[in-house]
Amino acid sequence: MAVVDKKISYRMYLVVFMMFMMAVLVMIKLNNIQWVEGDSLRKLAKERTVRNFTIPANKGNVYSSDGSLLATSIPEYVIRFDALSPSNDDFNDNISALSDSLASYFGKSSGFYESKLKKARANKNRYFLVARELSYSDYLRFKSFPLFKKGPYRGGLIVEQKTVREHPIGRVAQRTIGYERTNDDGTPNGKGLEYAYRKYLNGANGHRMMQKIAKNQWKPINDNNELEPQDGLDIISTIDVYIQDIAHHALLKQLEYYEADHGCVVVMETRTGEVKAISNLGRAKDGSYYETQNYAVAESHEPGSTFKLLDLIALLDDKKVDTSKVYDSNGGVIEFYGKKVRDSHKGGYGKITLAKGFEVSSNTVLVQAIYDNYKDNPKQFVDRINSYGLNKPLGLQLIGEGKPIIPQPGAKNWSGISLPWMAFGYGVSLTPLQTLSLYNAVANDGVMVKPLFVKEIKEWNTTVKKFETQIINPKIASDEALAKVRKILENVVKRGTGSKLYSKDFSMAGKTGTAQVNYKDKSKLFYASSFVGYFPADQPKYSCIVVVHKPNVASGYYGADVAGPVFKRIAQKIYTDSPPTNHIKNIDAKIKSLEANYASYYKKSQAETSVVPNVKGMAAMDAIALLENLDLSVEIKGSGKVQNQSVKAGEQISKNQIIILDLR
Repeated sequence: MAVVDKKISYRMYLVVFMMFMMAVLVMIKLNNIQWVEGDSLRKLAKERTVRNFTIPANKGNVYSSDGSLLATSIPEYVIRFDALSPSNDDFNDNISALSDSLASYFGKSSGFYESKLKKARANKNRYFLVARELSYSDYLRFKSFPLFKKGPYRGGLIVEQKTVREHPIGRVAQRTIGYERTNDDGTPNGKGLEYAYRKYLNGANGHRMMQKIAKNQWKPINDNNELEPQDGLDIISTIDVYIQDIAHHALLKQLEYYEADHGCVVVMETRTGEVKAISNLGRAKDGSYYETQNYAVAESHEPGSTFKLLDLIALLDDKKVDTSKVYDSNGGVIEFYGKKVRDSHKGGYGKITLAKGFEVSSNTVLVQAIYDNYKDNPKQFVDRINSYGLNKPLGLQLIGEGKPIIPQPGAKNWSGISLPWMAFGYGVSLTPLQTLSLYNAVANDGVMVKPLFVKEIKEWNTTVKKFETQIINPKIASDEALAKVRKILENVVKRGTGSKLYSKDFSMAGKTGTAQVNYKDKSKLFYASSFVGYFPADQPKYSCIVVVHKPNVASGYYGADVAGPVFKRIAQKIYTDSPPTNHIKNIDAKIKSLEANYASYYKKSQAETSVVPNVKGMAAMDAIALLENLDLSVEIKGSGKVQNQSVKAGEQISKNQIIILDLR
């Protein structure tokens, strides 16, 4: 018995010891949690229940040059209801009135909302959706509703705010205005002005503490934000909404008619380089057109005949030849190193001058002129192109500018056919804006300016930064050479390849272009049709380029037919709505017959008389004025001058007397 008792005692001691050790371990663990791991665990718990949410700042606005709002940020609100926050008394006292307010806003019955709110409370729903996509004024209205006006704790009101980008007058110059997005990995991405100027537009984000109430459901801890967001700055673009509308619809009409793949148009102010309109349209699968990418800025391609302007400038400015130099088009075909250059006109143009060759866009004439004069020193020709900055991107205010290709003598890509091929716009590559900059320089008395998309950055009415016109090349050629070039560009429209565009009502100057694309694979060959120039021809105010890719050849593909009408429509519309002022010559010249008539009227009108004057032979208006000034009532028959008067001259005037005048 004693042995058994002893064993029981040992077991009890063992159990007590183990319990003691467990207690010691628990105390150690608690101490460790309290003093060692406590801070990290408390932080983890707080992170899982309370989080600092970022409140994006309102982006700055984007305006057109005429003050139209192109893009703006507006707050958008979501209202939810924490059905467990209000006390029973608050809920019961206000549920009917709240339901009435919701019914008044949404147009449904009060009973419908009362049932929904009671069900949410019964189901312990702490994140019941009440309304979404509310404007700021609607948000204020909801905030004043019964129960909701008691706030988040007593009223259960949960307000979520986000910022959305709106375009008040539609997608004007959509690809130029652009957008900013965030990739899945958190890196920024975007296009156009919105992306290029994001550091100004975005402002500074705020933040707000929110508490987790359910899975992926959070509500604000306080009514106010911990840090208020700071709005971004505004951008004043160069876009003119009126000109943009003209350009967009003129381009769209041609793209639809020719069933083209895509196209672009740019209108630029000659002196400043400000881009007043830019439209980029691509064809969707259903045949409709929309702004897909900024072709005018990003798409670098072989320009074709519009590149010939460089030929003409170089030849004249370097005094290699004059415009009267005659070339033989050789039946429309010449050959270099086994490669043939052909004119679009079968059989060529016979023997014609350099000026005429440019006007009719003869490949054989321009290629011969360049090759004959620069074959021994091609660097002289290429250096001129480089001096215009056309061998590198222009450095636009937009991101994503296409890279030009200008072969350089001595480089790996230079060969025997490089020079002649450059002469008619092949083997080189330019974006539409780079080509336009060259033509604009000719219109701007030789001053080559960089295309400008943003004029100012503002904070309310205060200018933060102003962008002035940037000069790329102060003088691309001599005044003598430029004068000849401008005259020839004007003749292209009057009697050359652009003659279909000519109008006696307004003057234009420019060059057509019809470039083959993918010509190395005939099965994939298509055309890029273009027209680039300026207007008015004598005092240029705007320059413009139109490029249309892959028109349906069954309808046509020449630059004058496909791209030219867009250019003409823009010029025509601007001229129509802003007609030139007509000046009257010799406005002070005196006409003897009018002077004699006036002298006769003046003499009779000044004479004091109580008798009826003789008005025979006077103009009707003069006779009426004279007689009515004598308080006579005048009636007239016919038109012209007075032949007879019913009351004879010299008779005494009586009160309220009527005199009838016969006019012939």
